Amino acid sequence: MLPSNSRSGVLAVMVMASCLLAGCASNRREAYLQDKAAAHVYRQPIAEVWSQAKALLSEEGYSMMEAQGRYEMQTEWLMLGAPSSLGTTYARYLVRGGQKAPGQTTVVFHRQMRVQSQGAHNTSTGGSAGSAGTDSNTLDRDHAMEWKLLQRVDAEAAKALEAEAARNVP
Repeated sequence: MLPSNSRSGVLAVMVMASCLLAGCASNRREAYLQDKAAAHVYRQPIAEVWSQAKALLSEEGYSMMEAQGRYEMQTEWLMLGAPSSLGTTYARYLVRGGQKAPGQTTVVFHRQMRVQSQGAHNTSTGGSAGSAGTDSNTLDRDHAMEWKLLQRVDAEAAKALEAEAARNVP
């Protein structure tokens, strides 16, 4: 390790600090943009925004089932990454669209995550002590997916929000 009073040691610490700060600023900007996307009201008809939401999920690898006569859909479970001895992670989406007034559309993405692990192996019988069990199961709003949809459907609004974030988020 370099002595702290050496020039190269001080320079290394400064470079690391600036990288960490840049990363923090980047994360703050991303969180700001995602929060704004969550509150965004599209100025397009709901059918137009809805078709883009379905296309986005399809591109992400999800297959979906749509509710009859409503702007609501749920995807099938999708395995994220490879199975692991620590557990296998799956995700699915519940998406709801609404129209506040003609030309005022909202779309909300909820992502359900599930981590599933195999039951413990029973050494006395040679079988497993139980079937696959779910270790955790969460349902959260997915602002990142809403931001992706905003960029896709209303690129001008997304660019305006990016400029606003650059001005307002240190």
